[in-house]
Amino acid sequence: MTEGNNMPEGDTTAKDEVPAEEKRPQEEEEKKENGDSKVTVPEQTSATDTEEVEFVHPEGGWGWLVMLAAMWCNGSVFGIQNAFGILFLSLLREFGSEDDEDLRFRTAWVGSLSMGMIFFCSPIVSVFTDVLGCRVTAVGGAAVGLVGLLASSFVTSLGPLYFTYGIVFACGCSFAYQPSLVILGHYFKKRLGLVNGIVTAGSSIFTITLPFVLSGLLEKVGLQNTMRVLCILMFVLMLAGFTYRPLLPVKASNSPTGSRCPPMSQVFNLNIWKSLGYRIWAFGIPAALYGYFVPYVHLMKHVEERFGQDASKEVLLMCIGITSGVGRLIFGRVADYVNGVNKVYLQVTSFFVIGLMSMMIPLCNIFGGLIAVCLLMGLFDGCFICIMAPIAFELVGAKDVSQAIGFLLGLMSVPMTVGPPIAGFLRDRLGSYDVAFYLAGIPPIFGGAVLCLIPWVEARRKRREKEALSKDQVASQKMIEHEKAQGEARCKTGESVL
Repeated sequence: MTEGNNMPEGDTTAKDEVPAEEKRPQEEEEKKENGDSKVTVPEQTSATDTEEVEFVHPEGGWGWLVMLAAMWCNGSVFGIQNAFGILFLSLLREFGSEDDEDLRFRTAWVGSLSMGMIFFCSPIVSVFTDVLGCRVTAVGGAAVGLVGLLASSFVTSLGPLYFTYGIVFACGCSFAYQPSLVILGHYFKKRLGLVNGIVTAGSSIFTITLPFVLSGLLEKVGLQNTMRVLCILMFVLMLAGFTYRPLLPVKASNSPTGSRCPPMSQVFNLNIWKSLGYRIWAFGIPAALYGYFVPYVHLMKHVEERFGQDASKEVLLMCIGITSGVGRLIFGRVADYVNGVNKVYLQVTSFFVIGLMSMMIPLCNIFGGLIAVCLLMGLFDGCFICIMAPIAFELVGAKDVSQAIGFLLGLMSVPMTVGPPIAGFLRDRLGSYDVAFYLAGIPPIFGGAVLCLIPWVEARRKRREKEALSKDQVASQKMIEHEKAQGEARCKTGESVL
């Protein structure tokens, strides 16, 4: 009865409230028109735009030009590094006697330090790439590399060359190289494996041609002028960096001061280390690379000692370059058809073959056998390189891939730097490269075996996530049923009261 007597008052209140509710949309519309809701509307719009950019890639267009620029980057950076065996012979003749007991050990440090610094700087480069963007980082890096290489052309002893070529030039190459990997993810997703294969094939093209070019230049104009000619490659690389137009939105800064610099948690992204699969990958790859760079530095000298100075040693680098380019194109395309982290098995296979081929080098007593070894080594070298970025995308996702690649390359710097000097030391002490090449084949086999754990670990993680999700769904369903039962009970109680 009490509720019945209050019904008119409730009706009056309801009538008063209805116009107020009708006014609210009008007030909100007026606020939007007056600019009071500027914060809310752009946030909704930016969220929509972000989703479109993240999930819809052009798969071409300007991306093809970016791909060519990244291809030039890979070619100029690693073509010069892979052809260091030719420069190594010239450095031996230029800066000392080839009979010097430790000359090979000290000279090998120039090339290995340069290759190692390219990877050692990668974690820092990933931070610069996230903060400044791919374009600024790449162009600035190419400029630094140009200065370092030009300064190396005026050096007259090994000591300063460690700094100008091994550090300055290499650091510049590192800052120019890594953005070329990251920018591809802005333009391609379905074709990312194929595009990475084409881009990384750039170093194969340069590896094929540079040994012959360098040999001719060294004979005609000498070491210093040859380095000045190589500066042209770095200048073109600097121009190529201007094509890196980013598409993915820059991460919003949570800095309370509103400055451009992001918070430390974003600068040093530790989320990537939460993935056990990535941690295994970041350990297995460096473990496999202690002997990786040894053939590129010492194979030319080994051929001279085994087959004489008149042997066509440049042909071996050409063979590695040709089949490496073919391997990058083939396995880059194959990787697009391999699901998820199972792409790791391609790297496992490549490491096993590279390790066996390194051990086969001292056993080749005829030049034709050495050519066959280099052809196989180059083919699977291309396989290993071209699927680095796709595997990183699978393990950590697109948002964290920049620092994931950066930290991995940084860890790779230690074995890439240490391997060639150790091989040179063994040659100086034992009188031949045989033991050095035998030992160089062990780390790739060991590292490949470690990588076999990644698919199993990732499958177990996904299984656990699926089980946890199903439990959450069951719990949510029970809560809904419980709330529904309580609601029905309230309705029955209200009907009984009425």
